[in-house]
Amino acid sequence: MHANSIKSDSIKAKIQLNILRAIVYIILIFLTLLCLFSFYMLIINATRSNGQLQGGFTLIPAGHFFENLKNAWTDSSINIPRGMLNSFIVATLTAVLTTYFSALTAYGIHAYDFKLKKFAFGFIMAIMVIPNQVSASGFVQICYKFHLTNNYLPLILPGIAAPIVFFYMKQYMESVLPMEIIDAARVDGSGEFRTFNRIILPMIKPALAVQLIFAFVQSWNNYFLPGLLLTDSKMKTVPIMIAQLRSADYSKFDMGKVYMFILLAILPVIVVYLILSKSIIKGVTSGGVKG
Repeated sequence: MHANSIKSDSIKAKIQLNILRAIVYIILIFLTLLCLFSFYMLIINATRSNGQLQGGFTLIPAGHFFENLKNAWTDSSINIPRGMLNSFIVATLTAVLTTYFSALTAYGIHAYDFKLKKFAFGFIMAIMVIPNQVSASGFVQICYKFHLTNNYLPLILPGIAAPIVFFYMKQYMESVLPMEIIDAARVDGSGEFRTFNRIILPMIKPALAVQLIFAFVQSWNNYFLPGLLLTDSKMKTVPIMIAQLRSADYSKFDMGKVYMFILLAILPVIVVYLILSKSIIKGVTSGGVKG
């Protein structure tokens, strides 16, 4: 009787576990569909004409995809290939500089002991809570004073100072980067920059990939500063061009064209994410420190 009771309890536990697992999968599937629904609707709207879009909501694609693509690509008020190239240059350089120098700063705070270490960390954290809009006015004035308008440097170089990325890197290093590895590299005669570039960076590859994705997307979608500093049509980025299409007068306004441009603007972000997501998986599965 006792054995049968144990067996019955085991069966009940497995049933409960399977039910719980099914509920979790259902929730995950629902959340996934919810996240993908907006992207699906973007694709649907990119296949519809302006008149159809004004007619209301539908889940069924129409047959104006290539027409909208042609209208958006050949629009005389914008240059989509140039805009996407501009955004790609700015976003790529910003993401690389942001990730590298934030990781380098985090390594300096993590690996060294000095008198002002706590003050430096607290100061960076204090800067993190200050909104960008607070300093934007003064920054734009400086750019105009030094004739840095219609220039990508004011959009790229400030990315070197990224407190949020620094904080993430610092926390990640504390969890995966033991000081023994750094001390062993120093004993072997490795210089500090060589240690960082050849040993530390490969170990924090998952964190680098994550922050590259976030920094790239943030820079790609950035409208605030480019809208204030870029006035030359050849220098404008994708968000500015999308805003131009949306602000067109009623006689030239075409929602199908706008949705198509938004779809084109999202594709590079998806490609970058797919490339870097492989690095995240590889880094997590391989492990940073092997015993």
